[in-house]
Amino acid sequence: MKKRVAVAFTGPSGSGKTTLVEKVSTELIKTQKVAIIKNDPKDKAVFDVEGKDSYKFYQTGAEVVVTSPTRTTYFSQREKSLDEIVTMINDFDILLVEGLKTLPLPRIAIFRNKIDETYFDCSEAIAIDDTINPSDYTIPENIDILDLNDLEQIIEWVKNHAISI
Repeated sequence: MKKRVAVAFTGPSGSGKTTLVEKVSTELIKTQKVAIIKNDPKDKAVFDVEGKDSYKFYQTGAEVVVTSPTRTTYFSQREKSLDEIVTMINDFDILLVEGLKTLPLPRIAIFRNKIDETYFDCSEAIAIDDTINPSDYTIPENIDILDLNDLEQIIEWVKNHAISI
C-alpha cells in the first residue's frame, strides 16, 4: 500500500489558515495527490443551494452523493472520524487538515498580530509574519518558528513532519 501522510494547520479565526492551506495545496498538487479536510466547528458552512435537487435530498436527512463527469460530492448528516474520511477519500498522497486540534497530527499554528500561547500544547510549529516579534513570547524550544510568508520553508516543514496515516 502506498504511503499516505497528513499534517494539520490550526490557529485563531482570521489568522490565515485557509490561505496557507490553499497555498500549500496549490504547490503540492503539482507533484502529489492532495486531500484537504476543513473543520467547521460552528457549523457555518453552506453546501448547496436551496431549491436544487441535492439540497432537497439533503433536507430529507439521507446521506447524499451527487456525481457528475467532473466531480463527486458527498453530503453527510453525521460527523465522521478521521479514519472514516480517509477511507472515503482513499486516493491521496498527502492530507492537509485545517482545524481539528484534538487529532494527533503534526500541526502548524498560524498567528498574525499576536500569539495565543494556548495553541502550544497541540502544535509542533508556529507560522508567524512580521507583525509578531517572537522574543515577546516564551515559545517552547520544541516548537519550530516558521515564516508565514515563506511558502518554501513551510512546505519543507510539512514534508519533513507529516506522519503516515
